[in-house]
Amino acid sequence: MGFVGANEIVNVALIGAGGMGMGVVNNLKPFEDVRVVAVADPAGRYQDDFFYKRPVGREVAVEEYTKFYGERFPGFVCKGYKDFRVMLDEMPEIDAVIVATPDHLHAYASVYSMRRGKHVYCEKPLAHNIREARWMARVAKETGVATQMGNLGHARNGMREAVEIIRGGGIGTVTEAHAWVPAARWHKWMTAVPTDTPPVPEDMDWDLWLGPRPERAFHDVYHPVRWRDFWTFGLGAIGDFVCHDMDLICWALDLVAPTTVEAFQAGKTSPELTPHAEICHFDFKGSYNKPDIHVTWWDGGLRPPMPSCWPEGRPWPTRGSMFVGSKAVMLCPGLGERPELFPKSYDEAYKRPEPTIPRSVGHHREWIDAIKGGAPGGTEFGYAARLTELALLGVVAIRTGKKLEWDYEAMKVVNCPEADAIIQGEPYREGWQID
Repeated sequence: MGFVGANEIVNVALIGAGGMGMGVVNNLKPFEDVRVVAVADPAGRYQDDFFYKRPVGREVAVEEYTKFYGERFPGFVCKGYKDFRVMLDEMPEIDAVIVATPDHLHAYASVYSMRRGKHVYCEKPLAHNIREARWMARVAKETGVATQMGNLGHARNGMREAVEIIRGGGIGTVTEAHAWVPAARWHKWMTAVPTDTPPVPEDMDWDLWLGPRPERAFHDVYHPVRWRDFWTFGLGAIGDFVCHDMDLICWALDLVAPTTVEAFQAGKTSPELTPHAEICHFDFKGSYNKPDIHVTWWDGGLRPPMPSCWPEGRPWPTRGSMFVGSKAVMLCPGLGERPELFPKSYDEAYKRPEPTIPRSVGHHREWIDAIKGGAPGGTEFGYAARLTELALLGVVAIRTGKKLEWDYEAMKVVNCPEADAIIQGEPYREGWQID
């Protein structure tokens, strides 16, 4: 592992040139000390109907980055690869990678890169199962590379102010918290995994897209984006958004290991499909100086009830996080937005604390600065694995239908042996094993 000099260019490669991956690169483009030198994606060109509303893919990204960075570095050519492993073998000049693949490839691509001394930015959720999340955190620590998980809200001032209020006792003792999002399943009509086998697009290497997963026929219900509806590839709304919307709760209350987790799902269909909506309860045991805490996750349009101090006639947000304290309620209506305290009379009288958490230079800039030997990013893989594990425990509770008694140290559900297969994840297929 090698840090990049303060005045040197950071050579970045993109693994996964869909809307999310190209969106991350858009945030790096303003940095004069960064250039994207290579792109790897099994798909050459396809229509992104979610993020960009335009064509994306390997070929599109290569053309765009060759033109963009060519204006800054005459003669520059961004290289394109189907297989990121070949890219890393052939281009030792790569300093860092962005992993923006479907969830089932996050851990493999990240660990493969870290083992080769590459700094890694990985989209959320960090991993597809708990074993992978802990594996990624361990390898990041062993290799010493600069890491960051993609959740921008962690760097925003509003989230830092909210953490300062909670830790400073601004709303009293907190024993209850909630987070909710409107996100739901993409394929609302689907009741089972399709059995027909449409042809694979000409510019798609479907075997590489599957990566470590067992062989299965291509279908356009999987690619792009909508793979999130299938447990084999994605984690539904809870996996997609806990790393955003429970981040504040995890950070402010310093949550690590729930003692029990229980989930209830709406619209249950095939066991291979994620639910249409869910409610998930996490109970955390307090210590001699901390109370027990109950945290509830809501998605698919489900929301917690309004507190009695909520202003009459004011709409209840469709997305947010809420802390219930002994003195007041704090609501954060979005990712990193300024928190509000209720009743409003309490907020008006309350003197907000002076900043104690350093303000961020920006989520993406944090990672680049860490690559150059600066402080670790706010969502480096050690913290990111802890946050992601909460989402993954919710997934285990949903899929087993049991109230889980969690042994954090043993990485076991003590009352549900069948949970172990979900905790460990599907075995990687031949040719995709990695230590």
